Amino acid sequence: MTDFALRTTALVRRFGGLVATDRVSLEVARGARHAIIGPNGAGKTTLVNLLTGVLKPDEGRILLAGEDVTDLPAPARVRRGLARTFQINQLFPALTPLETVALAVSEREGHGGDWFRAAGSRAAEVDEAVEILGRFGLVSVMNERTAVLPYGKQRLLEIAAAIACRPRVLLLDEPAAGVPEEERRDILAILAALPADVTIVLIEHDMDLVFSFAERITVMVDGAIFTEGTAAEIARDPGVRAVYLGEGD
Repeated sequence: MTDFALRTTALVRRFGGLVATDRVSLEVARGARHAIIGPNGAGKTTLVNLLTGVLKPDEGRILLAGEDVTDLPAPARVRRGLARTFQINQLFPALTPLETVALAVSEREGHGGDWFRAAGSRAAEVDEAVEILGRFGLVSVMNERTAVLPYGKQRLLEIAAAIACRPRVLLLDEPAAGVPEEERRDILAILAALPADVTIVLIEHDMDLVFSFAERITVMVDGAIFTEGTAAEIARDPGVRAVYLGEGD
């Protein structure tokens, strides 16, 4: 039997008369590289917000590694190994990358609230933060204020902070959005190098990035799952081209 890291059952979310997710049943295998694509308004970000506890579903269930987390708040899901990034960076502009990642490490260890007061006594956390920043090519800017970093490096920093939580499942909501073309290669290289035991779900409009990264792809249209398959199957699916790429009759 397939070992699923993340599973939803008939997930529904309504905003008034609008059904943003329409009985979405999704299965993501442990260690998968899984992408969710679809046109604007397909319900992709609403789905991520449901998975991470930002929104509550009107119907349906969410299971993380077999545990029902439907009613858990977002921080509790993070503690159980579910981390995410956002379409728009959710970083502290006045902090440095070192402070940002070290704070994430400290929070993971259960004493994030007093990190700035006690940072000097927690060399191991600082060392781990430097090691993570090294994996993301950010050591050279680790003492710069986040606000002055190029946007591509800010996106990398947000992923680095998420990895510092040691997630079992990492949800990346359009990590290449707004990133200049020359910096997208850095993001793709980082995604390819992420730990194999971390399950990654990617929401993305950049099809080059999606097909370079994903092993399996789910296509959403009008809040529902339209189809799902391997990257090769989705690439040659005429229905996908018709509804997503605007081809066909």
